Amino acid sequence: MALLELNNISRRYRSGQLQVDALTGINLSIEDGEFVSIMGPSGSGKSTLLNVIGCLDLPTEGTYSIAGRHVEKLRDGELAEIRNRFIGFVFQSFHLLPNLTALENVELPLIYRGVWGKERRDKAKAALESVGLGDRIDHLPSQLSGGEQQRVAISRAIVSSPSLILADEPTGALDSKSSENIMEIFRKLNRETGITIVQVTHERHIALYGRKIYHLLDGQIEKIENIQ
Repeated sequence: MALLELNNISRRYRSGQLQVDALTGINLSIEDGEFVSIMGPSGSGKSTLLNVIGCLDLPTEGTYSIAGRHVEKLRDGELAEIRNRFIGFVFQSFHLLPNLTALENVELPLIYRGVWGKERRDKAKAALESVGLGDRIDHLPSQLSGGEQQRVAISRAIVSSPSLILADEPTGALDSKSSENIMEIFRKLNRETGITIVQVTHERHIALYGRKIYHLLDGQIEKIENIQ
C-alpha cells in the first residue's frame, strides 16, 4: 500500500510580476516501509517537494494523500495535526532548543500530544537510548557534538512513533564519520521498525543508503534510480 501518493503536483510562487515554477507535474508514490532519497542540484525543487510531502506547504495544483487521506485542501490546524501524528522531521541544523536538555528536547512532541509525567520521560529516555545517547540525557545541546545533536534530533523525530521520517540534508553539517553513524541509525530504523524514510541530500554516497533515488531537475523528476 502506498503511504504517500502525489499526483500531478505543481507548486508556483509569485515574485513581483514573475511566476516561479518550483515543481511541475510531480508524480510520486512511496510505499509504506520504503527508504528513498531525493537528489538534485540547487534550485531543482528538492526542499519544496519535501515541504509539500511534510505538509509544511500546499501544492498549487494536483492531489496528495497520506495513508489514503487527501491533504491538499486541509486547513492549517488539520495539517498541524497530521504533522504531529504521522511525521517526524530531521533537519540539517538540528533545531534543538539550547536551554533544554537532550531529554527535554525529545519530550517536546509528546507534550504537544498530551503525554505527561513518567510516561513522557520514559518514552523520551527510550528514544535516546535507541540511538546510543542514554548517558547524555541531561546534557544541553552546547555540551554535545554535532553528531550527538543530530542523534537527539532523530530521537525527537521517532519518539511519537510516526509513520514517516522526513530528513532534509541530515548529514550536511557533519563530518564523514558522524554522517556514516547517522545514516546507519536511519538504516536500522527502517529495517527494524519499518518506518518510512524520505531524505533530501546532495551527496550520492548518502543517497545510496536509500533503496530508490528520485533525481530532480528544474522542478521535475528527471529519472528514478533503483538501488540494489
